[in-house]
Amino acid sequence: MLKVVLGKTGIEAHKNGFGALPVQRIGMEDAVSLLRRAREGGMNFFDTARFYTDSEEKLGEAFAGVRDQIYLATKTMAQTAEEFWKDLELSLKNLQTEYVDLYQFHNPPFCPKPGDGSGLYEAMLEAKEQGKIRHIGITNHRLKTAHEAIDSGLYETLQFPFCYLATEHELKLVEKCKKAEMGFIAMKGLSGGLLTNSAAAYAFLAQFDHVLPIWGIQKEKELDEFLSYIENPPGMTEEIKEQIARDKEELGLDFCRACGYCMPCPVGIEINTCARMSQLIRRSPSELQLTPEVQAKMKKVEECRHCGACKKKCPFGLDTPALLEKNYADYKEILAGRVKL
Repeated sequence: MLKVVLGKTGIEAHKNGFGALPVQRIGMEDAVSLLRRAREGGMNFFDTARFYTDSEEKLGEAFAGVRDQIYLATKTMAQTAEEFWKDLELSLKNLQTEYVDLYQFHNPPFCPKPGDGSGLYEAMLEAKEQGKIRHIGITNHRLKTAHEAIDSGLYETLQFPFCYLATEHELKLVEKCKKAEMGFIAMKGLSGGLLTNSAAAYAFLAQFDHVLPIWGIQKEKELDEFLSYIENPPGMTEEIKEQIARDKEELGLDFCRACGYCMPCPVGIEINTCARMSQLIRRSPSELQLTPEVQAKMKKVEECRHCGACKKKCPFGLDTPALLEKNYADYKEILAGRVKL
């Protein structure tokens, strides 16, 4: 049984955090059942966000009466102090709690600091003094902002994408957090669904004793896999090493992580699906990606204006319009039967 202490926060969780973004895609009854099963099975850290539509409400309904048995983390995308307070009060209401264990700035384009004119960090400190939040964190997809957050000494945790496809840049970031005694929360442990071997994903992250992975869970089958790892954590076997090497070779670095920060598209292209269709169709049951609905989504790529808005917003510096074109061309070849899966 592996546990993680998040930096100086004192938060101790199993190496199995629950990422609650996906529960917004299922109904209230199913979500509540899933969340309760997760807690009863040993998960005790649940991460959500004000941005995740009704995810907070589902957590609130699931954990009313057992609040003291779990840690709740949520996030705000507020740009002003006024928006901050509105978000926080709504989150507390939705979560049916008087406090949040960890409150995080949600992927801000800059690192909020005292005196920067936004009033955001000052609001965070006031909320902590009032007892409405217990610890202050930040999430990001930009290396520069992440490093700035660590260097500032203002944050107790950093949430950042980290999986076995990580480059030396992410590995250095993780090590820097450890030296700073700052908790590291790993999102995108399965790279937005492109990685399908959860045991390999777990075994890789288990090598970092200060890293808490949060797994995006939507189905009971997914939950069962991760709950089984509480008592029987997968180790880094030769077989898993070979799986990781194959995935690294196949995916490389030039792929869409499906973070969604390029959205919305001015002409309605579902970029975070279409820009990685070549990988999706080969790494998941292909029939799921060949439906009339998905074909219609891919056809929207023809309407791309090449305005460059998505490219400018990509935190990974990808040439998103080029990725869309490449994936659409491949998709048409597959539909025409000229490419065999």
